[in-house]
Amino acid sequence: MAHKIRVGALISGGGTNLQAIIDAGRSGKMDADIVFVGSDNPDAYGLQRARNSGISTFVVDYRQAIRSFKENLDRWQLPADFQLDEIRANQAIWPRSTDPEKVDAFLRGRAVAESMLLEAMRPYSFDLLVLAGFMRNLTPYFIDRVNVDRTRPRIMNIHPALLPAFPGTDGYGDTFRYGCKVGGCTVHFVDYGEDSGPIIGQRAFPIREDDTLDAVRRRGLEQEWQLYPECIQLFAEGRLKTVRTTHELPGGTIFERTVVNVLPKR
Repeated sequence: MAHKIRVGALISGGGTNLQAIIDAGRSGKMDADIVFVGSDNPDAYGLQRARNSGISTFVVDYRQAIRSFKENLDRWQLPADFQLDEIRANQAIWPRSTDPEKVDAFLRGRAVAESMLLEAMRPYSFDLLVLAGFMRNLTPYFIDRVNVDRTRPRIMNIHPALLPAFPGTDGYGDTFRYGCKVGGCTVHFVDYGEDSGPIIGQRAFPIREDDTLDAVRRRGLEQEWQLYPECIQLFAEGRLKTVRTTHELPGGTIFERTVVNVLPKR
């Protein structure tokens, strides 16, 4: 039997994936307890789902925090451990051609909100942090303070597309508009890029000629609600191992990538 792990969750909206995770834990399908649910959105219905299940909640209002920071630049202190040059070098959300001032302003504002998020999480001991519809890109400042051992990532995300295709906020919409014949969802560890971390698990489903976008999203969500608890259970069982792989492509180009190996069940 797997060791029962402690899971923290971050959400921004309705929390249907959160509910699926709560239900899987209560039914015994997943050896995990959710110890907190945090949100950047005070109106997220997922917070009520958590409270209905007796789970501690908190809110870090990103919009308010970043607005206050911008309006009081002369008085606001950035976190003492915030190192702009290091974080800028690691971030991979935008192309390198993006205006450096825009990048720096984003990283400073996010560091303010993320430091508040880390402080809100501090009272809780947790083994894994799951993003269950958390609609904010995390910066290296936050990621490095959760992933204290870089060889053992512990931030997990679910994405509504078969990565690496269609990263971003509208994976099912992008899949549908592109005319794909197969849609799906992906659970991955979070790295410095946008939906670019090592893939843990995927589920796929056919897209029929008469499907609407709403139908694609509905079937996708049904797959998500099964996949996310399965991947959390693999983590609880200690069966996820990240390894660095190297492939030599035609012409001598070297392709390197961190991947997740799923180990056999003991």
